[in-house]
Amino acid sequence: MKKVILGFLIVASSLVLNAQNFGLGASAMYNFQTESFGFGARANFFPNRTISFVPQFTYYPGFGKITEYTIGMGLEYKIRRGNKLTYYLLGHAGYNRWSNFDESSMKGAEPTNWNAEAGIGVTTNKCLRPFLEYRYNVKFMETHLRLGLLYIFGCSGGPQTGGRRGGGKVCPAYN
Repeated sequence: MKKVILGFLIVASSLVLNAQNFGLGASAMYNFQTESFGFGARANFFPNRTISFVPQFTYYPGFGKITEYTIGMGLEYKIRRGNKLTYYLLGHAGYNRWSNFDESSMKGAEPTNWNAEAGIGVTTNKCLRPFLEYRYNVKFMETHLRLGLLYIFGCSGGPQTGGRRGGGKVCPAYN
């Protein structure tokens, strides 16, 4: 696990130097079925493009019925970009370590799992981007909400520029 986190940090830090192609964020979560609260951290590679790659880590520390963590990779597909808000579809695959699985009444509960999620999200187009996501976990048949903030590195534009330098112009290498 330590090697995975270290590798993630090395890749993430090298991309910080590549302005506007990288963001870091955090979120709070609520799982409706388990009535549990958790928190998460994420990186976002290419946040201004149609498709973003979003490595994520989530942790439910036991504020509710579950104690678990998940590390995985998400994809965001922007379906509508407005002047102030962007709407996106998302998919996520992750490795899950469920600490208190033995307390579950779920048939076949295991301590380690692979799972998949699908959902929809909305965010602003500024440098500091609040976001809200609604997700459905296919394996556990659970839904949860995520509310968070994402900061885009190298961003200096306002809402009229979509968070890009130069009045909305982007270097051709990033188109």
